[in-house]
Amino acid sequence: GSFKRVQCTPDLMPSDLVGTQVFDFASQKFTTQIGPIHANFVLLDEINRSNAKTQSAMLEAMAEGTTTIGGQRIALPKPFMVIATENPIEEEGTFNLPEAQMDRFMMKAVMTYPTADQEARMLAMLTRRGSDMIGPDSITGERITVADVDFLRTAARRVHVSDAIMRYAVDIAATSRGAGSRPIKGLSSLVRLGASPRATIALIRIGQAKALLCGRDYVVPEDIKAFAHEVLRHRIMLTFEALADGVVSDQIVDKIVETVPVP
Repeated sequence: GSFKRVQCTPDLMPSDLVGTQVFDFASQKFTTQIGPIHANFVLLDEINRSNAKTQSAMLEAMAEGTTTIGGQRIALPKPFMVIATENPIEEEGTFNLPEAQMDRFMMKAVMTYPTADQEARMLAMLTRRGSDMIGPDSITGERITVADVDFLRTAARRVHVSDAIMRYAVDIAATSRGAGSRPIKGLSSLVRLGASPRATIALIRIGQAKALLCGRDYVVPEDIKAFAHEVLRHRIMLTFEALADGVVSDQIVDKIVETVPVP
């Protein structure tokens, strides 16, 4: 499989990411040069340092699996996966990701400080290597191939999802919008934008993957709840009043999971 890493900066242009057409004086024709986003696995490092125009250029790729260069539609390789990091602390030189783009990320994981044991293991690795960097050669275990990823994705999508579980996922997303079977009183004063239907799909897909990892061929409510925070936290947009009061989206997700009846 192919892997590309893109260091996002304010001067990164859409053509630097997607590709462009270059005029070949020898042949007197335009040739298409594809960008680094044309890979199986793409890492966008510090994505919130790229400008709004470049961020918008990623929407087609992440939603449709294609790019358009000079009017030519080019399919991205399969599987296609985007992993992005962002700097949550520094504000200078950063740009907020638009809601439409955040919605295209299936999950958002929050990285915290390592535990004391994890930090000790990290130091032990560095000491053994005699270097301040942990490189790819320090990765242990068997590496998977693109074919393995395709096989696992296909296997996960064959995991059975009952109607009750589907309704449960729909109810969770609907509750974030102020609806659902048990609407949360006062939620509209905290949430200006709830989870989209993409969140419902993500809850089901991740539930299927979790069931597969647990050795089951069916999804249970715990599979949906296990990653509710990762699926919803970046899709729930808080009001100014909620932000001013120090409310975070994870607290809203806690309340939703607590409120929605479990089938």
